[in-house]
Amino acid sequence: MSSSSHEVILTSSADGPIMAYEASTGATIAHFTGSRSPCRGLTMAGQGFIAASHVFSDTGLGSIHIYNWYTSTVFNNFPVPEPVAPLIATSDGDFLFAGGVSGTIHSLSLHSGDLIKSFSAHSKPISTLQLSDDGSLVISGSDDGTIVVMPTFRLVESSTSSVEEDPKELILYKWKAHFDSVTAFNSRIGLCSSSLVSCSLDCTCKFWCLSSGIIIQTVTFPCAIFGIAMDSTESGFYAAGADGLVYNVTMKVGSRKVVGKSYELMTWPQSHGGAIVSLVLVNEGKNLVSAGEDGSVWMWDVENGEVTMVMGNNDMGISISDMIVARGTNVYGVRKHNAAGEASDFNSLGIYDEEMIKTMKQITELGNVTNVVAQDKTKAIDMLGSAIAMYERLLKLILKEATKAIEEAEEEEKEDEKEDK
Repeated sequence: MSSSSHEVILTSSADGPIMAYEASTGATIAHFTGSRSPCRGLTMAGQGFIAASHVFSDTGLGSIHIYNWYTSTVFNNFPVPEPVAPLIATSDGDFLFAGGVSGTIHSLSLHSGDLIKSFSAHSKPISTLQLSDDGSLVISGSDDGTIVVMPTFRLVESSTSSVEEDPKELILYKWKAHFDSVTAFNSRIGLCSSSLVSCSLDCTCKFWCLSSGIIIQTVTFPCAIFGIAMDSTESGFYAAGADGLVYNVTMKVGSRKVVGKSYELMTWPQSHGGAIVSLVLVNEGKNLVSAGEDGSVWMWDVENGEVTMVMGNNDMGISISDMIVARGTNVYGVRKHNAAGEASDFNSLGIYDEEMIKTMKQITELGNVTNVVAQDKTKAIDMLGSAIAMYERLLKLILKEATKAIEEAEEEEKEDEKEDK
């Protein structure tokens, strides 16, 4: 397999580690610990980093954890003003967008972790986020059933004025799309020049003209739909059912007009033990991977709709909150883990040589040491400043006492002179 087509499947959990699977073999190649990630709380932050929403179990506060491919623990932690769930990052890895429980979208710099802007987009929690294919638009869906479309550049530009921006000025389009929570988006189907597919707990998937918010087609299911994956031929799609079934939908075009399309809906025979939370296509569209809420991860042959592989250990009882696929050369640096969960080989996939990985580890360790040294230096400077201030006060006191003693001595000398006369 060429490096350009290499794929790694990542799953997150609200009560377990982030797991990484080799898409071509299904083998478990890494896990990343320390995050309690809610639904849609996993994304690639460029090709080099993984971002995961995290909710602290003891306080309920939220943050965003950043991982690299070299260690299994949190590499960096970004605090956020509120608990967040869905995440999406720009392809260059410069900016990260997080959807908050208040309906607010938070934009952050991935280089510094600084919060750039917080924008109130919805009246209820944000349930899903999507970037348009060219990265120019941020699309959000909410538990209130609305969809909001915003220009990306407006969310990443720093405010130059102290006057608070009007949220309406940041919104390009906003419309009521579903009667229940919007669960996922996809924009990769050739229905028109700019299109969007949304799915919902209201048991529908809807196709929209993104430039106007006009509905093109509605597909109705017998259950809520949590995720969608578009057919590689763009003639249909796969839907993740709350009933644990994969729905295969074929769009039938009767004319060149986009309105009035019909569709054929079929289900594949095997069912997960719980709702399917996410679907991804891998291996050039030959296989579909489904992740069940019950912790099961299955690979399907799309031609015959049969399960060809079961990934991970479904008996661990760890639920899955999200699943994504990482593509590109940088994912070759993930580590293999043995049965005990210990990292066994940084260079297991043959891209990064030992010297490069050693250097990267040294840079990371040096950065940590530098941070500690800087903190210690700051503390030492503060202590020295306090000591100097104390000595200044002491010297002033000594000078005052010495001056007083000299004045008293001079007074006594004058008195003695008077007596002698």
